[in-house]
Amino acid sequence: MTDPKTEQLQEMPADWQRALAVVAHPDDLEYGCAAAVATWTDEGRDVVYLLATRGEAGIDGISPEECAPLREREQRASAAVVGVSTVEFLDHKDGVIEYGTALRRDIAAAIRRHRPELVITLNHRDTWGGTAWNTPDHRAVGRATLDAAADAGNRWIFPELISEQGLEPWDGVRWVAVAGSERPTHAVDAGPGLERSVASLLEHRLYIEGLTDQAPEEYCRAFLTGMTQMAAPRFGGRPAVAFELFGS
Repeated sequence: MTDPKTEQLQEMPADWQRALAVVAHPDDLEYGCAAAVATWTDEGRDVVYLLATRGEAGIDGISPEECAPLREREQRASAAVVGVSTVEFLDHKDGVIEYGTALRRDIAAAIRRHRPELVITLNHRDTWGGTAWNTPDHRAVGRATLDAAADAGNRWIFPELISEQGLEPWDGVRWVAVAGSERPTHAVDAGPGLERSVASLLEHRLYIEGLTDQAPEEYCRAFLTGMTQMAAPRFGGRPAVAFELFGS
């Protein structure tokens, strides 16, 4: 039997135009898949970011009330670096996001609004690589996104989205791609977008300066280069952004 950890990663599907990336916090996409996003926007594809929180609990030395607008501003600047102009926030509470119908409804509404063929999210499983415990926020948002991709196409789930917001069902989601998964199946060549992914992560300077004593650029470059190189042996030797792809 083939070991899934050595099985070659397939190229991500290319026959799509619109994507919605759904994560818990500012910086989640920059740590996970910004190099892929840069490549996609270069190809003329539309990518929208949806964040469940404003990351207000992410910096120990700054109160949530002061932190939220700062991190929102950093996220919008970060998205612009990789060609994303639409960034939306749901205002769930950072650190204590609850998986449930309220979160599923909010994400399903965004899917109906933006009508993506590809939905992207972050690792929804309990661990990173089987050894490091994942956070409740990541798990909740990842799971809710996988569920909301189906919810968005069913008019009898959250019918108030039609009656109150005029959001008709959208069953056009063909794939959900999970970044940071310990079970990746597909990948995108990180080479073309790597420099912009480093610049994109650097826009989260306040967060990074509170996280590490390393010089921010050195830290960002080392982290992202290391992550993309980890996938290279399974992607023809090319540094890559890896995804676990769920199809419709």
